[in-house]
Amino acid sequence: MKLLLNRFIELLKWPVALYMLVSLPACIQSLSYFNFANLKYLALFGGFFFFFVARGFMDSGMKTTMEILAHEMTHAFFALLTFHKVTGIRVAPDDSGGNMSFEGEGNWLIIIAPYFFPLFGFFYMIAFSIYTNMAPSNLLLNGILGYFIGYHLDTVGSQIHDKQTDLPKVSYLFCVLFLPAANMFMVGSMLAFNTRGWDGVIKYNELIGYLNAKNFDLVSAFLGNLF
Repeated sequence: MKLLLNRFIELLKWPVALYMLVSLPACIQSLSYFNFANLKYLALFGGFFFFFVARGFMDSGMKTTMEILAHEMTHAFFALLTFHKVTGIRVAPDDSGGNMSFEGEGNWLIIIAPYFFPLFGFFYMIAFSIYTNMAPSNLLLNGILGYFIGYHLDTVGSQIHDKQTDLPKVSYLFCVLFLPAANMFMVGSMLAFNTRGWDGVIKYNELIGYLNAKNFDLVSAFLGNLF
């Protein structure tokens, strides 16, 4: 099962990269569909900016350790999702890097996951849903979600550099095609969750599909008129 899944994921690598490239305009356009003049979004943006203020007061060693740990945990999460047994997670004592080991050959999704998937934000969204099923929602929860969006963007930004060993494994071309839209899609999904929960995430997916179809029609019409 694991071997078959790895082969299937590998087959999807370049089609997914091209789809994300094509979806980049839709991800940008989708921002105009959000009603940001809303208390929940004001709270979210408050949490987002609070992260960047708080970052200046964080101990640099602890911040680096947490980033490395989150990075390796995201590798591990996707390894488990694709039926690989995780055998260890290690952070170097000098915070120079980390390592996640697992059984099997792996796949590109495990390698690239920390560069687009907001692991802490994802688990917070699950906790958010559980809490609001038992108690009324409040703006503090939206602010914390904004904090995790800030954390995700800051962490991804700090991890993408020329000395990063993961990126050449999937190829820089793939990273250029895939990562910009993948990150925008994840942030858009979190923004949609902020006001409508998981139903909002589903609606956001539908919106991206709608905008992609609309953009395809516009390009087709333009090329038809041109030729």
